[in-house]
Amino acid sequence: MNDMKSTFFTVISLSILAVLTSCGGGIVSSQGELVGIKRSVPRPDLPYGMVYIPSGTFIMGQTDQDISFAQVAQNKQVSISSFYMDETEVTNSEYRQFVNWVRDSIAVSSYLKDDKFFMKSKPGAQSANTQKIINWDMVGDGSKIWGGKRSPDMVKKLESMYYQADDKISGLNELDVRILKYEVKELVYRWAAEARHDKTKKRSDFIFRDTVSIYPDTLVWLSDFAYAQNEPMVQTYFSHPSYDNYPVVGVTWRQARAFTVWRTNLHDSYRRRRGLPVLRMPYSLPNESQFEYAARGGRVGTSYPWGGPYIRNSKGCLLANFKPGRGNYTDDGGAYTVNVRSYYPNDFGLYNMSGNVAEWTSTSYYENAATFVHDLNPTYNYEAKPGEQEVSKRKVVRGGSWKDIGYFLQNSSKSFEYQDSAKSYVGFRCISPTPDQNFHAAGNF
Repeated sequence: MNDMKSTFFTVISLSILAVLTSCGGGIVSSQGELVGIKRSVPRPDLPYGMVYIPSGTFIMGQTDQDISFAQVAQNKQVSISSFYMDETEVTNSEYRQFVNWVRDSIAVSSYLKDDKFFMKSKPGAQSANTQKIINWDMVGDGSKIWGGKRSPDMVKKLESMYYQADDKISGLNELDVRILKYEVKELVYRWAAEARHDKTKKRSDFIFRDTVSIYPDTLVWLSDFAYAQNEPMVQTYFSHPSYDNYPVVGVTWRQARAFTVWRTNLHDSYRRRRGLPVLRMPYSLPNESQFEYAARGGRVGTSYPWGGPYIRNSKGCLLANFKPGRGNYTDDGGAYTVNVRSYYPNDFGLYNMSGNVAEWTSTSYYENAATFVHDLNPTYNYEAKPGEQEVSKRKVVRGGSWKDIGYFLQNSSKSFEYQDSAKSYVGFRCISPTPDQNFHAAGNF
């Protein structure tokens, strides 16, 4: 699928988005938290929308004998350090906060170039670093950029952010989603540890860099299914307010990682601007051991997050969003995805750890990884370079989805997708490690 074909459809979603989100990303009211585009933060001292997962030990891997997956989901007792985890999958509303932030930062830095949107230099400050820093307090919710009360000069400067000439439909000004890119810079401590005795290495050698197009691929609703009339989902799923609290889909593993880096920077920069210490650990995708541990909710030897071994409750109601039978998608209450707070949470307070959407993890997929990973916070990470074989770009996905049968909802079940692929049934959630349990218990975090 080429970019021009993809953006023909995704532009519809973005133009609707600009109308429905009050023209902004809610950067000021978010207090540096991921809150979506219309919410404020009631408890800024805690990670908004997250729950605390205590440290513990559990048996990772299959609960019952499974011949077909015996070499993939081997049993192994491991210990996991405590962490915070999103109680739900990342929603369309929350991901739009990311999209709007990127949109506004590009508009200010590359098109408007108006000094009123940048931080003022302090008197006597050195000018060695000429890079300007955006004043997000001035940008606010974006209404000064995209609202109706704009000067003709501002409107003219922003015109080139829209589709041009033959790419326009009915003469409408629609943002060209191809320009929405986010630059990822992340220090990879594992690289530094492996080369710690190499005196020729510099810090820059351990910085991972990637430029990621961050707009979701809305065409997944058509490309994932042959001969299915899913055009309405292409046009509305990411933009219509009815889907605000549904899980974002159509995001690649690289986009999900870019989101975690942005979320970390959003919180840290908010506190630094106000002279506050940065106490929060960086956000990331969970590794697969963290995901399975959290999904089990502290229960031992159970098949599903709610316990099990059954997938219905005593009243016969299905306990997750999945595919109950051939050609049957609706008996669980949803034909596609459902609201992220649907069904009961597990004992840790986490929603939809099975079903709804499968979720990206940070773990690279390797069939025999269980035989050599450590038993303390085990994981297997491999940073595939662009020219490497596709087999090296496989990432573990967990939890099963709305289009999967019940087998994939099991706590121990795993699958994989390629890091550059986007699917209508794969989303993600974030974690943030806790530095110390006693620190958390004292209410200081």
